[in-house]
Amino acid sequence: MKRPRLLLAVPLIGLVSGALVPVASAQPTGPVTEFTVLARSDVGAAERAVRAAGGTVVETNRAVGLITATAPASGFASRVSADQAVFGAARSQAIGSAPRGGKKVKPNVVEKEGRGATSSKRARSGTDPLDDQLWGLKSTRSDLARTVQPGSKRVKVGIIDTGVDGSHPDIAPNFDRTDSRNFTRDIGADVNGTVVDGPCEYRGCVDPVDHDDNGHGTHVAGTIGAAANGFGVSGVAPGVSLVNLRAGQDSGFFFLQPMVDALTYAGDAGIDVVNMSFYVDPWLYNCRANAADSPAEQAEQRTIIEAATRALNYAHRKGVTMVVALGNEHTDLGAPQDDTTSPDYPSNAAHPRPIDNTSCLTMPTEGPHTIGVGAFGPSQAKADYSNYGTEQISVSAPGGYFRDGFGTPWYRSVENEILSAYPRNVGVAEGNIDAAGNVTPAGVALGVQKAVAADGRAGYYQWLQGTSMATPHATGVAALIVSQYGKGGGASFGMDPDAVQRVLEATASPIACPVPRTVDYLDEGRDDSFTATCAGDAAFNGFYGHGAVDAYAAVTHGAAILKN
Repeated sequence: MKRPRLLLAVPLIGLVSGALVPVASAQPTGPVTEFTVLARSDVGAAERAVRAAGGTVVETNRAVGLITATAPASGFASRVSADQAVFGAARSQAIGSAPRGGKKVKPNVVEKEGRGATSSKRARSGTDPLDDQLWGLKSTRSDLARTVQPGSKRVKVGIIDTGVDGSHPDIAPNFDRTDSRNFTRDIGADVNGTVVDGPCEYRGCVDPVDHDDNGHGTHVAGTIGAAANGFGVSGVAPGVSLVNLRAGQDSGFFFLQPMVDALTYAGDAGIDVVNMSFYVDPWLYNCRANAADSPAEQAEQRTIIEAATRALNYAHRKGVTMVVALGNEHTDLGAPQDDTTSPDYPSNAAHPRPIDNTSCLTMPTEGPHTIGVGAFGPSQAKADYSNYGTEQISVSAPGGYFRDGFGTPWYRSVENEILSAYPRNVGVAEGNIDAAGNVTPAGVALGVQKAVAADGRAGYYQWLQGTSMATPHATGVAALIVSQYGKGGGASFGMDPDAVQRVLEATASPIACPVPRTVDYLDEGRDDSFTATCAGDAAFNGFYGHGAVDAYAAVTHGAAILKN
C-alpha cells in the first residue's frame, strides 16, 4: 500500500472569509478567458458569485462543485475568490480562433525516445500475430491468465486520455461507443497566440467519441484491452469493454475541468476501472503556498488540489478503481527535484520553483485512492525515466526502457519499448503512414507496423515507452480482477476498489532492490540527476512497490486474499 502524504493546513484565498481577498471595485477587463471556479459547499451561491464578479456560468459539475465560467482575463479570479461561497478560482484556457497551421504537441520526449532508432523485426507468433513482440504481455502473464479469465464484457474500463480510436480493428470489437464521452474542446491557440491543438477538425471543435488526434490514448487502450481476435495485437484483458473518457487535448494537455468531469462521470456511469496516464496541467506540482509563485498562481494550485481530490473521492465512493502513472521525471516523489517546467500553459510562463514535499502534490498521482504504477524494462531494470519512491508507488509494470540491456545487442532498440495500437490519422500526420495507407520509409525505420485483415481493414502499431505505458498493464490486471471476483448483476455489478487494490498488490511478483541499491545511468548516457536509490525490501520497495503485476496470479489466487 502506498504511503499517504501528510497535508498541512494553510490559509487559502477565499477559503475562510471574503476579507482575505478584498473585492476589487473595477470590473474585470481583457480578453475573454475560461475559468474553473470551485464552490465551497453551496453551488448555487457560487454560481451567483460568478455572475456578480462579472463572469458567465457555462456549465457546473455539481458532484464536485466545479463551475466552468467565462470572464475577462484580468481581475475576475480575485473578485470571485473573495466571495465566501467560493473556495477558489483557476484560469483554464484562453478562448479564441484557431490559427493557421498544425498543432503543437506537448513535449513527450521520454515516450518517443526510440524514434531515432532503427527497428529489427523479430519472428511473429502468439495469441495474435504480433503478440510475440509484446514482452509486456508475457511479463504480466496475461497469456496464461486468459485461459482462466480473459476479461468480461460487463467490466467497463475507462481510458481518461487524449481519446481512443474506436475504429481501430483491434479496439473496435471491445469499444463501448454508447458510454464513451469527450469532455474536451479543441483549443486553437493560447493567450499568447502559440498553437495548441491547431485548427478544429470537426464542427464545434469537439471531436467524436471514437477519435484520437494524438495517439497516446489509443496506445493505452490497446495495451489494456485490444481484442484477441487473430489480428494484430491483444491486450492484457482482451475481453473487457473499453470506454473513452476523453479529458486530454489533441496536443496532450490535461486540464482540471475535463479531468474532474471524466472522473465524476465514471462514477455515475458504472465504470469499474479507469486508467490515468497523465498529470493535471499546467502545474507538474501543485503547491499550496510556494513563494516562487504569485498569489494568483498559488490560489490556482490550491483550487486544483481541492477539486481533483473531491473528484477522486467521489469516483472511489462510486466504486471506481483508479490506476495512475507515477510520471517520467526520474525523481523520488518523496523527495522531488526542483520544478522548472511549470506552469506549462500558456506558453512562456514557466519559472524555477523549489518543491516542498509536504505541501506540493502532482495530481492525480498523489491524490487519494490511487494505485501508483512505476515502469521497468524487459530486463526488469527500473526504467531510467520512471519516478519512484515508497511514498506513492503501489506496483510496477512493463513500461518500456529504450536504453535497457546496456552492452547487449538489444540496447537502444525500439523493441525494448511497448508496441500497441496507432491511429492511422496520427500516423499520416506524423509522416509515418502515407495517404494510401502504406507505412513510409520513415515509419519503417521507427518500427511502425501494419496488419491487414481478410476483409481489407488495416491496423497500425507503434512503439512507445513511459509510465503511461506501464499503467495500462496494471489497469488490465485490475480489470481481470473485477471480471473474476466482481459481484452483483446488471447495474449493481462491480467490486470495491480497495479490494481490487488488495488483490493487485498481494498477487504482484516481488522484485528486490538491485545490488548495489544506488543505480546510476551514466553508461546509458544519462546525467547524475537520474541516479536513484532503492529503499525498502523485497516485499515493498521504492523501485517496484509490491512487485510486478501478475495477471495469472491475480485471477487464480485472489479468492484466498479476499477471504482474509
